[in-house]
Amino acid sequence: MKTTTVLIGLAGIIATALVAAEVQNYATAATGDQSPQAVVDAQGNLRVPEDYRAAYQLLGAWAIAADQGKGSQELHVVYASPGAIAAYRKDGHFPDGSVLVKEVFATDTTPMKTGTVSHAQALKGWFVMVRDSKDTHPDNKLWGDGWGWSWFDADNPTKTTSTDFKVNCLGCHVPAQATDWIYVNGYPPLGEG
Repeated sequence: MKTTTVLIGLAGIIATALVAAEVQNYATAATGDQSPQAVVDAQGNLRVPEDYRAAYQLLGAWAIAADQGKGSQELHVVYASPGAIAAYRKDGHFPDGSVLVKEVFATDTTPMKTGTVSHAQALKGWFVMVRDSKDTHPDNKLWGDGWGWSWFDADNPTKTTSTDFKVNCLGCHVPAQATDWIYVNGYPPLGEG
């Protein structure tokens, strides 16, 4: 009986350590080091990583065409956490803990010598995704289909305005379902060898 109790206690400690390690993997995916800066907390709440422009790799950019006239209405600039691009090139999938950060900018369109040009103007916010094939946060409505999903307004990178990824996020990603919900065709670094 004593051996069984010790084994059950040891199994509980190991399970707790594994959960803590998984949370730490998400936390350190943002910086590639062992700093405590978190992208995901234990409850699955996401935040915009503070140092992503310095620590992450540029994945690509999208221009959203204006509804009327020339130019673009938005510019989306996307970054990937350290190692995510190399891992994707290796096996065609983002590994668990990979973080994608999309900056969404309003644009200004002006004539230039090269033609009509749209450039980033005001930051509207960020869209953050964290790869999670293990369904680590099944009770959190911002997690599912292999990812954590959240939108953040420009004035608050730590508090998402998303409430349910199926309602707030998934609709825009349906055309990319076959490529794991990511529009990989718009990211040249994923195809380079």
